[in-house]
Amino acid sequence: MTTRLQPGDPAPDFTLPSDTGDEVSLTNLRGGKVIVYFYPAAMTPGCTKQACDFSESLDRLQAEGYTVVGISPDKPEKLAKFRERDGLTITLLSDPDKEVLTAWGAFGEKKLYGKVVQGVIRSTFVVDADGAIEHAAYNVKATGHVAKLRRDLGLD
Repeated sequence: MTTRLQPGDPAPDFTLPSDTGDEVSLTNLRGGKVIVYFYPAAMTPGCTKQACDFSESLDRLQAEGYTVVGISPDKPEKLAKFRERDGLTITLLSDPDKEVLTAWGAFGEKKLYGKVVQGVIRSTFVVDADGAIEHAAYNVKATGHVAKLRRDLGLD
């Protein structure tokens, strides 16, 4: 069973390559609030909707001090195509070994079309300025999730 993070837990640190080839570390984002979300695959309908929703909300989120980071097992080259194709403005990170996904409880058993499979569990976290989990949501829906998160954070 995958261990799930709870509010108050320290956020597991990571350093991952982005779609632009830069390395992004969670520790380098300390001092501000970070929304870390995990999604199964770039350029699929649900993941595209979610990434576009985060991109459309980015100005508002940044104005409130949030950085948004999306993580998937996709290689940086695929993430670059995803950004270009859909005009995404959020940071996209690659975790092909699924080590970060696993550390955050976002990879493991899930139900897909009634079958239990191993895969990415669509999840979103808010990390506070000190590096602790402030908000943890597993098995989120791709559609409408960003609007719900904004409401939960008092941004609407």
